[in-house]
Amino acid sequence: MEDSSKKDSLRNLLLEKRDNTSFDLLKIASQKMQKKIKKIYAFKNAKKIGAYYPIQSEIFTQDIIQELISDGKEVFLPKVIGEKMEFRKIKDFASLEKGNFDIMEPKEDCPTDNNLDVILVPTVGISPEGVRLGYGYGFYDKFLAENSTTTIALILEKQIVKNIPKSDHDVTIDWIVTEDRFFQTQK
Repeated sequence: MEDSSKKDSLRNLLLEKRDNTSFDLLKIASQKMQKKIKKIYAFKNAKKIGAYYPIQSEIFTQDIIQELISDGKEVFLPKVIGEKMEFRKIKDFASLEKGNFDIMEPKEDCPTDNNLDVILVPTVGISPEGVRLGYGYGFYDKFLAENSTTTIALILEKQIVKNIPKSDHDVTIDWIVTEDRFFQTQK
C-alpha cells in the first residue's frame, strides 16, 4: 500500500509540473519529438502503430497521427471497454468520438486489432529504466501484459524521474523520447 501512496504523490507532483508547461512550449516539444521518434527503427518500420489522442497537458500526438495516416501506416487508438482496453483502427480524426474519461476514442464501427508493432504509451513520469507512471487506472499495464509489442513513451525531459516505485503488474517501456533526446531503456 505504501508504494501506492508514493505513486499517487509523485503522480500529482509530476502532473502539476507538466500542467504548468505553456501551450507554446508543449507544441515545440511535441514537434521535436515527432522528428526524433522517426529515428527509432522499430517505429520507422512499423506497419501497425498504436497511438493516443492527448488530454490536458499531454504531448500533442495529432501531427504524429496525421503523418502516419498520410504515410499509409495503419493507426490504432485505444478504446476502453469495461475493465479492459483494446485498440481500434482509425482512418482519420472523424473516426473518433468522446469516450470514457472524456478522451477521444475510436467509434464503435472501427475494427479492433490488438496485434500492433509499436504503441505510444501516455506517460505521467518515467525512470531511465522504463518504469512508467501512468494515471493509475492500469489499462495500459493490463493490455501490455497480454500483448507483446514495442512501447514508446513521449515525455518532457522534466518528467523523467530517477526512481519510480515498481509494482508487479507494471510493464516497463522500451523507448523514451523527449524534446532533447531519445533512448532505449536499460531493462
